[in-house]
Amino acid sequence: MDRPRLIVPDSMSRRSVLGLGAAAAAAFAVPGCSRGRSDEPAPAAPAKLATGNIGGVYHSFGSGLAKLVSEVTGMTLTPIETAGSIDNLRRVSDTDGGADVGFTTSDSAYAAYEGLGEFKSGALNKITTLGRTYDNYVHVVVPMASTVKTLEDLVDKDVSVGPEGSGTQLVANMILETAKIGTRVNKKALSLEEAVKQLTDKASKAGAPGIDAMIWSGGLPTGPIAAMQQTIGFRLVDIGSVAQTIALKQFGGYIVSSIPPKTYGLASAVPTLTIPNYLIARPNLPDSWAWWIVNTLFRRQKDLIGNPNDKKNYHPEASALDPRSAIATMPVPLHPAAERWYRNNHI
Repeated sequence: MDRPRLIVPDSMSRRSVLGLGAAAAAAFAVPGCSRGRSDEPAPAAPAKLATGNIGGVYHSFGSGLAKLVSEVTGMTLTPIETAGSIDNLRRVSDTDGGADVGFTTSDSAYAAYEGLGEFKSGALNKITTLGRTYDNYVHVVVPMASTVKTLEDLVDKDVSVGPEGSGTQLVANMILETAKIGTRVNKKALSLEEAVKQLTDKASKAGAPGIDAMIWSGGLPTGPIAAMQQTIGFRLVDIGSVAQTIALKQFGGYIVSSIPPKTYGLASAVPTLTIPNYLIARPNLPDSWAWWIVNTLFRRQKDLIGNPNDKKNYHPEASALDPRSAIATMPVPLHPAAERWYRNNHI
């Protein structure tokens, strides 16, 4: 297994631009595990990884990654619960130690780097990335017995749009505005756990308080949402036409995709909007942390995925990791040590 040597090299070369040739990309194969030791020094101090809501993929995947990186390096990488993408961007941009690395969606990263939307008061253009990871899928969830069939049916309904400081809220508002119902929906800023609870409570008992629908942007599957199929049962609303409008008109890496039926035991695939995720790093993150996190993502990918029979430590989203697409994090630049890792591995 790759392990750091506790010898710091005198210097490390860096290059400012990555070149991606077709032959190099085709020739690259990620090793499952390297033998011997690496010359990259071990991190000198602990670090913190900003994840997301409890129960969400940011949190579960981040916890698994932090555990594995800590084992590999012998230095602790601590996962911390956050509100999500926007919160993570602000924490990571804080050089005083809010967080060292964190997850964010590509649209949130773009807005932060360019000083748009939530970040119009000041761009966070000093952040870097360690790479693109897996994709988030927008879920518009309603109980099985709900009369809601389309986005327009959400008018006058109570809808969770994700917590303040989350990428979910950013994309939920965009979807509702694009559907021209943004001001006619009763928006609730709820965490994943609270949204699932309120949706379940209202669907389970007539007259009970709660919400009628929830919008969530996360990896597949999102555990707390999947669990509702065994209680109230749920459907996902088709947002394909709105997704196509957003993908064509908005910059931020948006992709029209669909959620496969097997993910949640659905009758058929449901068209939706997909948003890539980035792993971002603070401006002055030490090279050793950047290099070892990227190295662990790809050289220990199988370990990160885990065993499907061990649900607590199983991270299927890790199977989407691909170093050839990981370098596509525009406009946010790669951290120099991450860039060096990709170049040295012929990406």
